[in-house]
Amino acid sequence: MRLTINKRASGKDAGFTFQDNFSTQALFGLLGDDNSTLKASPDASSFYTAWVIDRNNGNTAFDKPFGVNLTLLPSLNPIPYDEYRHAIIESGIKIVETAGRAPTDHLPAFKAAGVTVIHKCTSVRHSVSAVKHGVDVVSIDGFECAGHPGEDDIGLIVLLPATADAIDVPIIASGGMADGRSLVAALALGAEGVNMGTRFMATQECDIHENVKRKIVENTERDTLLTNRTLRNTSRVARNAIAEEVVK
Repeated sequence: MRLTINKRASGKDAGFTFQDNFSTQALFGLLGDDNSTLKASPDASSFYTAWVIDRNNGNTAFDKPFGVNLTLLPSLNPIPYDEYRHAIIESGIKIVETAGRAPTDHLPAFKAAGVTVIHKCTSVRHSVSAVKHGVDVVSIDGFECAGHPGEDDIGLIVLLPATADAIDVPIIASGGMADGRSLVAALALGAEGVNMGTRFMATQECDIHENVKRKIVENTERDTLLTNRTLRNTSRVARNAIAEEVVK
Protein backbone atom coordinates (compact mmCIF):
# COMPACT_ATOMS: atom_id res chain seq x y z
CA MET A 1 0.00 0.00 0.00
CA ARG A 2 1.39 3.37 -0.99
CA LEU A 3 0.29 6.26 1.14
CA THR A 4 1.01 9.95 1.16
CA ILE A 5 1.48 12.16 4.19
CA ASN A 6 0.79 15.76 3.24
CA LYS A 7 1.78 18.69 5.41
CA ARG A 8 -1.05 20.30 7.31
CA ALA A 9 -3.68 22.08 5.24
CA SER A 10 -7.13 23.43 5.93
CA GLY A 11 -10.60 23.37 4.43
CA LYS A 12 -11.28 21.42 1.26
CA ASP A 13 -7.58 21.39 0.32
CA ALA A 14 -6.65 19.25 3.30
CA GLY A 15 -5.85 16.21 1.19
CA PHE A 16 -4.46 12.85 2.15
CA THR A 17 -4.37 10.39 -0.71
CA PHE A 18 -2.84 7.05 -1.54
CA GLN A 19 -1.43 8.29 -4.85
CA ASP A 20 0.68 11.45 -4.92
CA ASN A 21 4.20 12.76 -5.42
CA PHE A 22 5.56 12.37 -1.91
CA SER A 23 5.07 8.78 -0.87
CA THR A 24 6.33 6.26 1.61
CA GLN A 25 5.81 2.54 1.78
CA ALA A 26 3.54 1.22 4.50
CA LEU A 27 4.44 -2.25 5.72
CA PHE A 28 0.82 -3.35 5.82
CA GLY A 29 -2.76 -2.21 6.28
CA LEU A 30 -5.17 -3.40 8.94
CA LEU A 31 -8.81 -4.13 8.28
CA GLY A 32 -10.80 -3.47 11.41
CA ASP A 33 -14.31 -4.08 12.63
CA ASP A 34 -15.89 -3.79 16.04
CA ASN A 35 -17.03 -7.35 16.61
CA SER A 36 -17.71 -6.73 20.30
CA THR A 37 -21.46 -6.43 19.75
CA LEU A 38 -21.97 -9.32 17.34
CA LYS A 39 -24.03 -12.30 18.41
CA ALA A 40 -23.05 -15.88 17.87
CA SER A 41 -24.23 -17.43 14.63
CA PRO A 42 -23.90 -20.83 12.97
CA ASP A 43 -21.67 -19.25 10.36
CA ALA A 44 -19.60 -16.79 12.37
CA SER A 45 -16.56 -17.49 10.24
CA SER A 46 -18.22 -15.65 7.37
CA PHE A 47 -17.61 -12.44 9.34
CA TYR A 48 -14.08 -12.46 7.98
CA THR A 49 -14.09 -14.78 5.01
CA ALA A 50 -16.95 -13.11 3.16
CA TRP A 51 -15.10 -9.84 2.71
CA VAL A 52 -11.44 -10.47 3.39
CA ILE A 53 -10.59 -13.13 0.89
CA ASP A 54 -12.18 -15.38 -1.72
CA ARG A 55 -10.30 -18.61 -1.30
CA ASN A 56 -12.24 -20.41 -4.03
CA ASN A 57 -11.07 -18.04 -6.74
CA GLY A 58 -7.75 -17.30 -5.10
CA ASN A 59 -8.42 -13.58 -5.21
CA THR A 60 -7.78 -10.93 -2.59
CA ALA A 61 -8.64 -7.27 -2.61
CA PHE A 62 -4.99 -6.30 -2.07
CA ASP A 63 -1.61 -7.06 -3.56
CA LYS A 64 0.30 -6.19 -0.37
CA PRO A 65 0.29 -7.79 3.07
CA PHE A 66 -2.65 -6.87 5.26
CA GLY A 67 -4.03 -7.86 8.60
CA VAL A 68 -7.25 -7.80 10.57
CA ASN A 69 -8.28 -6.63 14.01
CA LEU A 70 -9.72 -8.96 16.62
CA THR A 71 -11.20 -6.97 19.51
CA LEU A 72 -11.73 -9.07 22.64
CA LEU A 73 -14.33 -7.48 24.90
CA PRO A 74 -16.85 -8.73 27.46
CA SER A 75 -20.39 -9.00 26.21
CA LEU A 76 -23.82 -10.02 27.46
CA ASN A 77 -24.16 -12.12 24.33
CA PRO A 78 -21.54 -14.82 23.71
CA ILE A 79 -19.15 -13.84 20.92
CA PRO A 80 -17.64 -16.71 18.88
CA TYR A 81 -14.06 -15.51 19.08
CA ASP A 82 -12.72 -19.01 18.51
CA GLU A 83 -14.57 -19.16 15.20
CA TYR A 84 -13.22 -15.76 14.21
CA ARG A 85 -9.71 -16.95 15.00
CA HIS A 86 -10.27 -20.08 12.94
CA ALA A 87 -11.54 -18.02 10.00
CA ILE A 88 -8.52 -15.74 10.17
CA ILE A 89 -6.12 -18.68 10.09
CA GLU A 90 -8.03 -20.54 7.37
CA SER A 91 -8.10 -17.40 5.21
CA GLY A 92 -4.32 -17.20 5.25
CA ILE A 93 -4.16 -13.89 7.10
CA LYS A 94 -0.67 -13.49 8.60
CA ILE A 95 -1.06 -10.32 10.68
CA VAL A 96 -3.58 -9.86 13.49
CA GLU A 97 -4.01 -6.93 15.86
CA THR A 98 -5.71 -7.87 19.11
CA ALA A 99 -7.23 -5.36 21.52
CA GLY A 100 -9.28 -5.35 24.69
CA ARG A 101 -8.25 -8.15 27.01
CA ALA A 102 -5.05 -10.17 26.73
CA PRO A 103 -5.17 -12.63 23.78
CA THR A 104 -3.51 -15.39 25.81
CA ASP A 105 -5.97 -18.13 24.83
CA HIS A 106 -5.63 -17.31 21.12
CA LEU A 107 -1.85 -17.09 20.93
CA PRO A 108 -1.05 -20.82 20.63
CA ALA A 109 -3.22 -21.26 17.53
CA PHE A 110 -1.95 -18.05 15.94
CA LYS A 111 1.65 -19.01 16.64
CA ALA A 112 1.18 -22.48 15.20
CA ALA A 113 -0.21 -20.92 12.01
CA GLY A 114 2.64 -18.45 11.68
CA VAL A 115 0.44 -15.42 12.37
CA THR A 116 2.16 -12.28 13.69
CA VAL A 117 0.22 -10.89 16.65
CA ILE A 118 0.17 -7.18 17.43
CA HIS A 119 -1.44 -6.37 20.77
CA LYS A 120 -2.78 -2.94 21.63
CA CYS A 121 -1.80 -1.68 25.10
CA THR A 122 -2.28 1.56 27.04
CA SER A 123 0.37 1.10 29.71
CA VAL A 124 3.92 -0.11 30.24
CA ARG A 125 2.81 -2.87 32.60
CA HIS A 126 0.30 -4.26 30.12
CA SER A 127 2.93 -4.16 27.38
CA VAL A 128 5.38 -6.11 29.54
CA SER A 129 2.69 -8.69 30.29
CA ALA A 130 1.72 -9.03 26.63
CA VAL A 131 5.32 -9.66 25.60
CA LYS A 132 5.73 -12.18 28.39
CA HIS A 133 2.76 -14.10 27.00
CA GLY A 134 4.22 -14.11 23.51
CA VAL A 135 2.88 -11.28 21.37
CA ASP A 136 5.19 -10.23 18.55
CA VAL A 137 4.55 -6.48 18.43
CA VAL A 138 3.06 -3.95 20.85
CA SER A 139 0.90 -1.07 19.70
CA ILE A 140 1.11 1.46 22.51
CA ASP A 141 -1.79 3.93 22.81
CA GLY A 142 -1.10 7.28 24.39
CA PHE A 143 -3.75 9.32 26.18
CA GLU A 144 -4.20 11.34 22.98
CA CYS A 145 -5.75 8.45 21.10
CA ALA A 146 -9.34 8.32 19.94
CA GLY A 147 -11.47 5.51 21.26
CA HIS A 148 -10.22 3.90 24.46
CA PRO A 149 -7.05 5.53 25.89
CA GLY A 150 -6.98 3.45 29.08
CA GLU A 151 -7.26 4.80 32.60
CA ASP A 152 -3.71 6.00 33.39
CA ASP A 153 -3.89 9.30 31.45
CA ILE A 154 -0.27 9.09 30.24
CA GLY A 155 0.56 10.95 27.05
CA LEU A 156 2.48 9.23 24.29
CA ILE A 157 5.59 11.41 24.64
CA VAL A 158 6.08 9.84 28.10
CA LEU A 159 4.49 6.44 27.51
CA LEU A 160 6.32 5.55 24.30
CA PRO A 161 9.95 5.82 25.50
CA ALA A 162 9.02 4.23 28.82
CA THR A 163 7.58 1.27 26.94
CA ALA A 164 10.60 1.09 24.63
CA ASP A 165 12.85 0.86 27.68
CA ALA A 166 10.77 -1.96 29.16
CA ILE A 167 10.26 -4.39 26.27
CA ASP A 168 12.38 -5.83 23.48
CA VAL A 169 9.84 -6.31 20.67
CA PRO A 170 8.89 -3.78 17.95
CA ILE A 171 6.55 -0.99 19.03
CA ILE A 172 3.94 0.87 17.01
CA ALA A 173 3.06 4.36 18.28
CA SER A 174 -0.66 5.14 18.44
CA GLY A 175 -2.52 8.29 19.38
CA GLY A 176 -2.30 11.67 17.72
CA MET A 177 -0.37 10.38 14.70
CA ALA A 178 -1.26 12.46 11.65
CA ASP A 179 1.70 13.42 9.46
CA GLY A 180 5.43 13.12 8.82
CA ARG A 181 6.28 15.05 11.97
CA SER A 182 4.38 12.47 14.02
CA LEU A 183 6.32 9.67 12.38
CA VAL A 184 9.71 11.30 12.97
CA ALA A 185 8.86 11.98 16.61
CA ALA A 186 7.65 8.41 17.14
CA LEU A 187 10.80 6.94 15.62
CA ALA A 188 12.95 9.18 17.81
CA LEU A 189 11.06 8.01 20.92
CA GLY A 190 11.60 4.33 20.18
CA ALA A 191 8.81 3.18 17.87
CA GLU A 192 9.27 1.23 14.65
CA GLY A 193 6.22 2.81 13.04
CA VAL A 194 2.91 4.52 13.70
CA ASN A 195 -0.80 3.75 13.69
CA MET A 196 -3.16 6.25 12.13
CA GLY A 197 -6.92 5.91 12.51
CA THR A 198 -8.82 9.19 12.66
CA ARG A 199 -6.48 10.67 10.07
CA PHE A 200 -7.64 8.14 7.49
CA MET A 201 -11.23 9.30 7.97
CA ALA A 202 -10.24 12.55 6.28
CA THR A 203 -9.02 10.84 3.11
CA GLN A 204 -10.57 11.00 -0.31
CA GLU A 205 -10.96 7.23 -0.27
CA CYS A 206 -12.86 7.08 3.03
CA ASP A 207 -16.58 6.57 2.42
CA ILE A 208 -18.02 8.97 4.98
CA HIS A 209 -19.87 12.23 4.46
CA GLU A 210 -17.79 15.17 3.32
CA ASN A 211 -19.15 17.28 6.19
CA VAL A 212 -17.64 14.85 8.68
CA LYS A 213 -14.25 15.03 6.96
CA ARG A 214 -14.41 18.82 6.89
CA LYS A 215 -15.27 18.95 10.59
CA ILE A 216 -12.31 16.72 11.44
CA VAL A 217 -9.98 19.09 9.58
CA GLU A 218 -11.53 22.20 11.14
CA ASN A 219 -11.44 20.89 14.72
CA THR A 220 -8.79 22.13 17.13
CA GLU A 221 -6.85 20.22 19.78
CA ARG A 222 -9.68 21.04 22.24
CA ASP A 223 -12.48 19.46 20.21
CA THR A 224 -12.62 16.05 21.85
CA LEU A 225 -14.23 14.91 25.10
CA LEU A 226 -13.70 12.00 27.47
CA THR A 227 -16.79 9.95 28.28
CA ASN A 228 -17.44 6.96 30.58
CA ARG A 229 -14.80 8.10 33.05
CA THR A 230 -16.85 7.05 36.08
CA LEU A 231 -17.25 3.56 34.58
CA ARG A 232 -13.48 3.23 34.10
CA ASN A 233 -14.11 2.62 30.42
CA THR A 234 -12.88 5.97 29.17
CA SER A 235 -13.58 6.88 25.56
CA ARG A 236 -12.25 9.88 23.64
CA VAL A 237 -14.91 11.13 21.24
CA ALA A 238 -15.49 14.16 19.05
CA ARG A 239 -16.95 17.15 20.84
CA ASN A 240 -20.56 17.81 19.92
CA ALA A 241 -23.85 18.51 21.68
CA ILE A 242 -24.57 14.83 22.35
CA ALA A 243 -21.09 14.14 23.74
CA GLU A 244 -21.29 17.19 25.99
CA GLU A 245 -24.65 16.00 27.34
CA VAL A 246 -23.25 12.53 28.04
CA VAL A 247 -20.32 14.01 29.96
CA LYS A 248 -22.73 15.99 32.16
